[in-house]
Amino acid sequence: MTEIKWGVIGGSGLYELLDDVEEVKISTPFGEPSDSLFAGEVGGRGVVFLPRHGRGHRVPPHRINYRANLWALRSLGVERVLAPSAVGGLRAEYGPGTLLVPDQFVDRTSGRVQTFYDGESLPGEGPDLPGGAEGVVHVSLADPYCPDGREAALAAARAHGWEPVDGGTLVVIEGPRFSTRAESRWFAENGWSVVGMTGHPEAVLARELALCYTPLCLVTDLDAGVERGDGVTMAEVFAEFSRNVDRLRSVLFTALERLSTRRDCACSRVLDGMGAA
Repeated sequence: MTEIKWGVIGGSGLYELLDDVEEVKISTPFGEPSDSLFAGEVGGRGVVFLPRHGRGHRVPPHRINYRANLWALRSLGVERVLAPSAVGGLRAEYGPGTLLVPDQFVDRTSGRVQTFYDGESLPGEGPDLPGGAEGVVHVSLADPYCPDGREAALAAARAHGWEPVDGGTLVVIEGPRFSTRAESRWFAENGWSVVGMTGHPEAVLARELALCYTPLCLVTDLDAGVERGDGVTMAEVFAEFSRNVDRLRSVLFTALERLSTRRDCACSRVLDGMGAA
């Protein structure tokens, strides 16, 4: 297997990303990931794909084992993660088909485990895993996403004819239900850009493992409250994602090829001085 440094966590409608793959089954100290991981190559680089909801979309957002997913990626040697997802637009100008690369998120979930550090040393199993950190570990999350990853994603989108939105706030809700009109209006009044169900704690856990994490948010609908109508449906989300999946796949491939093999960003140094790798 080619050395793996890049990973993609795919969401709705993006269950098959790579061709000619090797299926890798991994158990972690935190339980089972959403599915097997699928390792292949993009431009000669080792890449692994993980279906966020499992094949067939069988794991709802509030039941995803986010810790196992991120740990599994890191255990294979992944350093950079691209994370496409379907979201609802909170502004009229962010209609279906918009691609937004956020620079902030707001957590509106409840009860999700959002840390690896529970006061005990991490297992440290696998290549270059951050074992050894003792007690409580506080990581910086002021800027939750990798600047290098965001730059690569934006450039890749433009190369494939998209005019991506550079920056904005992703508000993450518990799900699996969609927002009420009142909630949607409140999110918009706060100045937030898009709403999804899976961006947290994914980004937090990636940071705790010193991974570079970059979300790519594909707007599939205008969220309830933004415009009049019956509100969003699951069928509508899947249909819009399907219309854009080939172009999104091309954007991901180009972004993966643009990402440097060397990490100079702060993501890679977040655990320095904490007794972790």
